[in-house]
Amino acid sequence: MAKPKTCLAHLSQTLFLLITISATFAATPTSESVYPTFLQCLKNYTNSSTQLNNIVFSQTNSSFSTVLQNHIRNARFNTTSTPKPLIIVTPLEESHVQGTVICAKSIGIQIKIRSGGHDYEGISYISDEPFIILDLFNISKVIVDIEKESAVIQAGATLGEVYYRIWEKSKVHGFPAGVCPTVGVGGHISGGGYGNMLRKYGLSVDNVIDAQIVDVQGRLLDRKSMGEDLFWAIKGGGGASFGVVLSYTVKLVSVPGIVTIFRVMKTLEENATDLVVQWQKVAPNTDDRLFMRLLLQPVSSKKVKKTKTVRASVVALFLGGADEVVSILRNEFPLLGLKKEDCNETSWIGSVIWWNDADAFNKGAKPETLLDRNLNSASLGKRKSDYVQKAISKHDLESIWKKMIEQGKVGFVFNPYGGKMAEIASDATPFPHRAGNLFKMQYSVNWNDPSDAATQNFLNQAKNLHSYMTPFVSSNPRSAYINYRDLDIGINHFDKDSFEEGKVYGTMYFNNNFDRLVKIKTAVDPENFFRNEQSIPVHA
Repeated sequence: MAKPKTCLAHLSQTLFLLITISATFAATPTSESVYPTFLQCLKNYTNSSTQLNNIVFSQTNSSFSTVLQNHIRNARFNTTSTPKPLIIVTPLEESHVQGTVICAKSIGIQIKIRSGGHDYEGISYISDEPFIILDLFNISKVIVDIEKESAVIQAGATLGEVYYRIWEKSKVHGFPAGVCPTVGVGGHISGGGYGNMLRKYGLSVDNVIDAQIVDVQGRLLDRKSMGEDLFWAIKGGGGASFGVVLSYTVKLVSVPGIVTIFRVMKTLEENATDLVVQWQKVAPNTDDRLFMRLLLQPVSSKKVKKTKTVRASVVALFLGGADEVVSILRNEFPLLGLKKEDCNETSWIGSVIWWNDADAFNKGAKPETLLDRNLNSASLGKRKSDYVQKAISKHDLESIWKKMIEQGKVGFVFNPYGGKMAEIASDATPFPHRAGNLFKMQYSVNWNDPSDAATQNFLNQAKNLHSYMTPFVSSNPRSAYINYRDLDIGINHFDKDSFEEGKVYGTMYFNNNFDRLVKIKTAVDPENFFRNEQSIPVHA
């Protein structure tokens, strides 16, 4: 693996370069002023056969807009007025990442690290200060070792690629991570990473056994050389606060040859309220092989014209056969009314396809579709999150339905916990939301009208519903999930109040683990080079 050059001639060349840089950036940096200086620095710090101008894109490069927009999944941050990076670097190997960190730091320009683009607030690719995007989409190998039941997954791989590469080697192994195949591994795992096997196998980070990171000095470190504190921090603490995570080594998990999937939908007129009351009792406490997500959406009523109702959809994965899950739920969840004809028995990889796109599954989509990184279009959207620790009463649910219908479009996604999630200590990883949480709530709204008025309307709907839910969710702190990034709960301006600002959102995301994250951050990046609007601050 290429190391940054350290010979005497190189050091004198670098000293000259830094003097040049100081003069160049006395004024506000521009893409044209940064590009040649950065490129020269990168050549000095990488021993690479790559034509570096093929991986460093200035704003005048004809491919700049394509590279920038290819992995933007929230159209709110894909407008002409959205702040653009001075340059984009698309590394092909580790030394390119090491050199990028060293060179960006030497010219005093912020790096934004992007590994997928499913970034609800765009903080991996926008900034109000001059910045460079380090886009890891080419650092995307997935190396599966079935004999060791492990895989090395590079940060720029998508979850779809991970699932496909596992399936290529084994039909009875899987990995517990998200249900959307175009999510990038780096951000997903470094924020915790969860999916429909979390009740059986926990989070993605609960199954990580090694990692590679480039630190602020440009060193390439693994678990042994980074130490257990930093390794702990990047398993759920948001990797971009500490360096550039290049890969995770994970344990694979066992999946049966046949799994069962189903979706059952009921509206308020079909007794959905009582169903939700019962779901709260059953979903976090049932067999840990069963994950039943609950979607709640305001929809037009088919029973009473020109009125709205709320539709409850139970979407499930059971790691076993249909007869068994029907039997379990007949006893535990009679209001669901699950019948065998509601169920579909398939392979684990088939369930991955179905969870992403049931229509494609029904039309016979092949596992190869999981390799597709491209989305035809991206809508505008907003997400928020909460944790529920005490079941919401029928009376309160009825008031919530009224509020949802009044707001108009915002829906809920309830993700049940229990099982393995309740067995893992709250400080085992930075992700603290374990025992005591019945389910996590996502507030979800998407829209297509790009006008400022429409955007403000839907953002306000989400805020209003979030505010209304205050009595029904966790408090002191009111917890949130970092991978449902939400800038409404706090932004860091990195001035004299940086620690206090960071504590606001940091305590919501990490509860009692926040202080340990700050201590580690201060040790590994004391000058706070790796930062974003909600990164871990250094000690005051």
